[in-house]
Amino acid sequence: MLLVIDVGNTNITWGVYKGDELVNDFRTSTVKTRTSDEYGLIFMNTLTHANIDPQDIDNVIISSVVPNLMYTLPSMIIKYFKKRPIIVDNSLELGMNIKYDNPKEVGADRIVNAVGALKSYGPQSIIIDIGTAMTFCIIDKDKNYLGGLIMPGIRISAEALFMMTSKLPKIEIIAPEKVIQSNTVGAMQSGLYYGFQTMIDGIIEKLLKELGWEADETYLISTGGFSTMLTSESKYNIIINKYLTLEGLKEIYNMNSEIF
Repeated sequence: MLLVIDVGNTNITWGVYKGDELVNDFRTSTVKTRTSDEYGLIFMNTLTHANIDPQDIDNVIISSVVPNLMYTLPSMIIKYFKKRPIIVDNSLELGMNIKYDNPKEVGADRIVNAVGALKSYGPQSIIIDIGTAMTFCIIDKDKNYLGGLIMPGIRISAEALFMMTSKLPKIEIIAPEKVIQSNTVGAMQSGLYYGFQTMIDGIIEKLLKELGWEADETYLISTGGFSTMLTSESKYNIIINKYLTLEGLKEIYNMNSEIF
């Protein structure tokens, strides 16, 4: 079985594949100060609880946007799983050309999502990852990764309102039923939800215009923790795939397994 791990700023999303089947998936909080032993116990106990024998893990692949954990997690895998993991970067076979000024700057999460989109849907794609940060990535019909946009995610924006103002409270992020709200918490929730929802549609519109693409000829894919909330009511036909990152990791492993 293949263990796939994506290290984000807020959560570590990971799962186990048996062939092409995702047997189970999990989320673990990203804590930069945890030791390799602490993560080892979390992974081993979680797998055992899910009736997956850790000894059945044959291979491991990791992508990460958290440099502090890029010694801790590989060390944990070597110690507890007795495997040397593949680490995602632009030097691997990816099945696409990275047309970035400096390809080394492209985050592993963006690479993995793009590969997952190519595998599951095809070229001429726009991928929206709605996590701690929100990213838009573009792949053209010739499988060129063109880059895209990076901006603060909805959770960061909510935290900024709380931290950078004197009277605004910390709030739960929800989808209000109406735009106009008559209390402060509701007004903040409405501003965040409808603001981000409208922004996503607006950016898609600008991207399609700049690229000269038609919406009905383009794969629009969203992933990440807030993808369902913020894109299910879009005016565009957006495919919501919360497993896109894990699928991308599996595909990158398949393309590179013989090298390792």
